[in-house]
Amino acid sequence: MTSPMDEALLRSLTPGVLAVLVRRGADFAAAEDAVQDALVEAVRVWPADPPRDAKGWLVTVAWRKFLDATRADAARRRREDRVEEEPAPGPAPSVDDTLQLYFLCAHPSLTPASAVALTLRAVGGLTTRQIAEAYLVPEATMAQRISRAKRTVSGNGVSPARAQPRARGSLDRPGDVATVLRVLYLIFNEGYSGDVDLAAEAIRLTRQLAARIDHPEVAGLLALMLLHHARRAARTASDGSLVPLAEQDRARWDTALIAEGVGILQAALARDRLGEFQAQAAIAALHADAPTAEETDWVQIVEWYDELVRLTDSPVVRLNRAVAVGEADGPRAGLAALAALDASSPGGGDTVPRRAAVAAYLHERDGDLATAARLYAEAARKASNVAERDHLTRQAARLNARRCR
Repeated sequence: MTSPMDEALLRSLTPGVLAVLVRRGADFAAAEDAVQDALVEAVRVWPADPPRDAKGWLVTVAWRKFLDATRADAARRRREDRVEEEPAPGPAPSVDDTLQLYFLCAHPSLTPASAVALTLRAVGGLTTRQIAEAYLVPEATMAQRISRAKRTVSGNGVSPARAQPRARGSLDRPGDVATVLRVLYLIFNEGYSGDVDLAAEAIRLTRQLAARIDHPEVAGLLALMLLHHARRAARTASDGSLVPLAEQDRARWDTALIAEGVGILQAALARDRLGEFQAQAAIAALHADAPTAEETDWVQIVEWYDELVRLTDSPVVRLNRAVAVGEADGPRAGLAALAALDASSPGGGDTVPRRAAVAAYLHERDGDLATAARLYAEAARKASNVAERDHLTRQAARLNARRCR
């Protein structure tokens, strides 16, 4: 069994080894299978005989596994003829192909769920079991999802050369920077379960991406993740219940992560190429900068939400803007912004997640406890997880108790 240090090393080397095989001509699915076989071999061999060049060892073994599998498949004889002869064992090439994998895994033909799973497997180096546990699905289900994603990437005839940066900050298809960032943000928002902390994993992968591509939105996403992650310890009470932002113990916020996130954000904003992740990070930075909830600069937060609406015109952004307007200009102004969202959203604002919870909060601020209690109960029924449902149920019960006094 590998030590924790060996496991971390294997995970860090996995994307580079996979990228070497793809660059040599292996299709993505076959290359990924060969790398997984090499990792199993490493777990067996390394404890007794650790290699001097870990990446070179993995590349050599994975390439042999790929050639063995190719030669054993009679239906692939013609493809085997095109495979170059096995390179002599030696140090692994210094070329870093990891960036290619981000864009292959963000292939436009993949669903978001498949792109996330493939990124965690190919770039993150996680096992299928770890990914399945993190997403609370059976391992067989996750294995099928990853297998389909690999076939999709291979079946589209994607050449890794097409995903290489032409110049720093400029990339070709397949995938694009925006798609890669959305995949990483999806991973981050899953939080953690099982033995893998997906929030921390998303930060690790985004740091890795930021080291390889000079793009202000990559920096913006990294800053956003760090600023959100800095508040993580204060988000839940000892019993696991949610603690709203205004009620969090700010002494428990990680000031080092906040400082790092703000520094990265300031450098990105200075380039004057604003994107949605930079704008979101600016809002998170304003929350982090406030010594108390009462000292939050809500006026400036509304201005940043105006920028986000201009960039995305997302109903979720408009919903969050209504909260900010309610804090900056009073609950009735917030309710007016919510009514504008209802009028502009197809099917009405009720189709927007968390709309009932926001309306409940604003009605409570406006003194309409009956409506607020009813909306909190409605929001609890629509909650996407147990912790959120319990929090909203408690809010409804609290207001009903106040009304009965």
